[in-house]
Amino acid sequence: MTKNQSPSPVVRLLAVFAILVSGLCGGLIGYRVTVLQCSGDCANVAGVVGVVSAIACAMGVGVVTVLALRASLEWNAKQKLRRVHAQPPTDGTKPS
Repeated sequence: MTKNQSPSPVVRLLAVFAILVSGLCGGLIGYRVTVLQCSGDCANVAGVVGVVSAIACAMGVGVVTVLALRASLEWNAKQKLRRVHAQPPTDGTKPS
């Protein structure tokens, strides 16, 4: 991958949105599961578990997102290279 290759702004925005949504969902799930499992007043514990869950989910989806974007860029670069090599030469010589 060269320095000038990067995903389009729309794709990057969608990736950030996916990471934020996963963090939100992970936090809500962690909080709610802790509240359901705990007896008594566990608001502080549930809040801490919710924050940790949100961070863990966002990090996990962030890793998958970066890997997917890199794989997509590599795939596109290889497809472009194949198209360039598949074109016949324009100077009248035979391809080797």
